[in-house]
Amino acid sequence: MVETIQWTADGVIMIDQTRLPREQVFVTCTTYQEVAEAIHSMVIRGAPAIGVAAAMGVALGVAQGADFDLVCSTLAATRPTAVNLFWAIERMVRLKNELNGVTRDELIHRMAEEAQQIRLDDIARCQAIGRHGAELVPDGKTVLTHCNAGALATAGYGTALGVIRAAVASGKKIDVFADETRPFLQGARLTAWELQQDNIPTTLITDNMAGHFLHSGRIGCVVVGADRIAANGDVANKIGTYSVAVLAKENNVPFYVAAPLSTFDLSIPSGDHIPIEERNGAEVTHVFGVPVAPENIAVANPAFDVTPNRYITAIICERGIARPPYEESLRAMAKC
Repeated sequence: MVETIQWTADGVIMIDQTRLPREQVFVTCTTYQEVAEAIHSMVIRGAPAIGVAAAMGVALGVAQGADFDLVCSTLAATRPTAVNLFWAIERMVRLKNELNGVTRDELIHRMAEEAQQIRLDDIARCQAIGRHGAELVPDGKTVLTHCNAGALATAGYGTALGVIRAAVASGKKIDVFADETRPFLQGARLTAWELQQDNIPTTLITDNMAGHFLHSGRIGCVVVGADRIAANGDVANKIGTYSVAVLAKENNVPFYVAAPLSTFDLSIPSGDHIPIEERNGAEVTHVFGVPVAPENIAVANPAFDVTPNRYITAIICERGIARPPYEESLRAMAKC
């Protein structure tokens, strides 16, 4: 399984996800500014993965001797929707406050240690999500997924793809349909590539084929990841997720969301309060630098949409499976 991100003596090493699947290239970030740029440019992406990257960026900033508040604000400004980014920064801030008065060397060591622990914790959480979610996957059926919520979107193993991996490991005979996920093609470039590495049978489909296959009876469930989950169970995920959820509901196919507790944002009552990132229109008008639309055409490019809780069958986290009413079940999970 690919190593998404690592802390090394040379710096923070991460796989460049903009280059996949054509080539496997690793980038080394030696400053917090380079980590921030990697997050912003989607060299690293996926809510849990950018949380880990942000924590490592903070640790690099401390080692650089940079202004701590500037380091945190720079990293926090990279992408607005995924709450894991802010969760990880806040965890690093709390630790620094606890270490007030220690030597500089001790501070550098402890911050680096904490960032590495966040990475290890994320892998363990994903493995637990996989174990809980595997029981929900019907044997002998196809699983539909949207975007990439695998090892590449986390520190390792994955959330939605972690459920799929765990189901396969348990002996279930399943295959996967991966939506291409326009405009950035995370499904085509990343999910299809990841599952090929694991020899899990995978079929790539365009986004507008999902309804056809959901109606066919072939798909046993949909499993996706999340970038932020509100207190009422509304879920922000990659653009197009809402459409898949509506189609799944219409065709009586269970729709599951897999995400760690760090993706829960119980401070907001509903998805109406989730900020939606708007990305560069060139992602829509060009594919790998090749123009596919008329020049000067107006473009809208929201990176995420919000799926209302009524379309979500269950939310899988490292502590178990939450079901409606989510106002109660999510808070119970968070308090465990």
